[in-house]
Amino acid sequence: MPGPPRVRVGRVYDARTAEDGTRVLVDRLWPRGLTKSRADLDEWCKQIAPSAALRTWYGHDPDRFAEFRRRYRAELDDPGRAEALQHLRELAQQRTLTLLTAARNPEASEAAVLADLLTAEPGTD
Repeated sequence: MPGPPRVRVGRVYDARTAEDGTRVLVDRLWPRGLTKSRADLDEWCKQIAPSAALRTWYGHDPDRFAEFRRRYRAELDDPGRAEALQHLRELAQQRTLTLLTAARNPEASEAAVLADLLTAEPGTD
């Protein structure tokens, strides 16, 4: 039986490391000033990103992160996002998965919420 998935969170602007495994951008918008070759991505999973309305409301305000997490997790029940989440689960079972975002604080972004979901024990998310 495979072990728990190894999921990392990082900034898309950072160079690939040996520990990254599969690199997936989870932002809806392409990061400013970054070429596709420099991003060195394996995938861009923009369908998993929060809605534009939620992203605008949150504005990466740390005081709103708990509520952002709750609202974003509710959005992940949407069929298109649920399918994308399952795809990320499958990637994480194969090898290390690094979820990338352009956010200055990736630990307070959708990538962090996704990482928590992907590494949670079944039935606890």
